[in-house]
Amino acid sequence: MESKTEGSASLTSEKLASIDDEEVLNKMLDSAADFEERRMIRAALRDLLKKKREKREQERGVRQQDLRQQGLNKGGTTGGAVSIGRASMNQQPSTHKSVGKPQSATPVSRTAGRVGAAAVSVQKCSSAEPPNAKNVKQMLLDWCRAKTEPYEGVDIQNFSSSWKDGIAFCALVHRFFPDAFEYSTLNPYKPRDNFELAFGTAERLAGCAPLLDADDLVRMKEPDWKCVYTYIQEFYRCLVEKGLVKTKKRP
Repeated sequence: MESKTEGSASLTSEKLASIDDEEVLNKMLDSAADFEERRMIRAALRDLLKKKREKREQERGVRQQDLRQQGLNKGGTTGGAVSIGRASMNQQPSTHKSVGKPQSATPVSRTAGRVGAAAVSVQKCSSAEPPNAKNVKQMLLDWCRAKTEPYEGVDIQNFSSSWKDGIAFCALVHRFFPDAFEYSTLNPYKPRDNFELAFGTAERLAGCAPLLDADDLVRMKEPDWKCVYTYIQEFYRCLVEKGLVKTKKRP
């Protein structure tokens, strides 16, 4: 009993608060045997995750404010997006897995939580485009098509109708995070599930802000291309930050 008490006393809230690595806290939680220690570690882990969520929301707000100041009409393009023209569109992720054909009879698992609460309404997307937007748009479309080409059930021809059942979003996310979910179980007749799965996984693993709302997308006959384009740019930027997509260095 004394050893447990001494262990709890040596592990203070201040020490735990100074740890900003989620993996470190998870390992400490797995190895802790004392009830009080586990309680303190769980509390520190919750606080850390909350801080990370608040930081992402703050960064997203700053990007949106920058876009408005630049005259891009409330988010027509993603602030800080990496120039697609300098990117290597054929960079392949090392963890790619082959996938099967989507089965219409099998339901898809929902992601934990609902991303819609933090999402930006797709109706707020801009109709304006920055200089050279056509070239960047086509390059990004070609990149999406190349990354999802091995996936059956996906045929990306534009930033609107090609994404309406959510399967294309899932395929693009799955290409970079193949262990996140089983692609072959997706149901194209359950678009809301597919949207939530794709956006939730992208936020959790890539840090991509949920700029689209599954409920808004489902209500539309076809997604607004400007909103899909904006979201894909944001996803691309997050992949670059994580080193999953390499960009060419200037000479």
